Amino acid sequence: MSNETIPTAPLGAGGPEVGIQGLGCMGMAHAYGPTDTDEARATLEHALDLGVTLFDTADIYGFGRNEEFISPFVRAHRDRILVASKFGIVRREDDPSYQTIRNDRAYIRQSVEGSLRRLGVDHIDLYYMHRREVEVPMEESVGAMAELVQEGKVRHLGLSEVSPGELRAAHAVHPIAAVQSEWSLFSRDVEEGVVAAAQELGVAFVPYSPLGRGFLTGSFASAEKDLAKDDWRRTQPRFTGENAAANVALLEPVREIAQARGITPAQVALAWVQQRASVHGLTVIPIPGTRKRSRLDENVAATRITLSAEELAVLEPIAGKVAGTRYTDMTFTAVGRE
Repeated sequence: MSNETIPTAPLGAGGPEVGIQGLGCMGMAHAYGPTDTDEARATLEHALDLGVTLFDTADIYGFGRNEEFISPFVRAHRDRILVASKFGIVRREDDPSYQTIRNDRAYIRQSVEGSLRRLGVDHIDLYYMHRREVEVPMEESVGAMAELVQEGKVRHLGLSEVSPGELRAAHAVHPIAAVQSEWSLFSRDVEEGVVAAAQELGVAFVPYSPLGRGFLTGSFASAEKDLAKDDWRRTQPRFTGENAAANVALLEPVREIAQARGITPAQVALAWVQQRASVHGLTVIPIPGTRKRSRLDENVAATRITLSAEELAVLEPIAGKVAGTRYTDMTFTAVGRE
């Protein structure tokens, strides 16, 4: 592809400029089976060469190992990149069934110190509340996050999987730079409210899993049959059993557009997400994840693709036909909270 770097956009009203596509780093040391670590590190470097400047991780990815994995890259390019991390999801490595959420002040302070240590930096550029603990008032949790900004440990605040009202309540306590939720051709529930709230408040939207965890690329058709036994996607309802078989059929319009254009299904799916910026009038910075330079080239090239009105119309009905929920337990999302 061209050596030209991708355009930039502000991360929230008055926020720093970042490349209009970021990189989700989770799979480099968590969830998606074995990783070629040398290729993954080369992918980080290549991303920066292409103009990708927002790199996304979380303390729960690999129980801290993902932050440790990207740490040498982050420290080597500290003045050129923005690193995002998250707190709030609590799991136990010795008990895969255990999962809860914590947003209390003591836990937030404990979490940020752990992330700073593992990343090897003195501040985190964008710090997200990964999930919302509804029993803790937003004023308390975002107030604690705001203290981290005042202390210089965090530069900008973000929220993940929140409702429109929760976003507005948080923004009233301290400016929120970005809201992160799943948004793709298969997952459009955010368009029911939180996208409009973000646009109203000048908050950037950071779609995670814009490629449907790889399903939209056509790289697998059934998680049970096609993915490694330790691949987390084998637990997701959309990718298994009858749901997977039904959802594969929904990809046919994506494949047809890709073939007609001479591009890949992944590029169609990413171009669709990138165009949400103009459709909804806000900054949209998707963070597709990959561990390979070839896939990264493919993903970044999608920033230069514009789908026609006719193509968008063909893709419009897909999300409404998807079988299965995003997660086995949807209580860990904002669905139904407003």
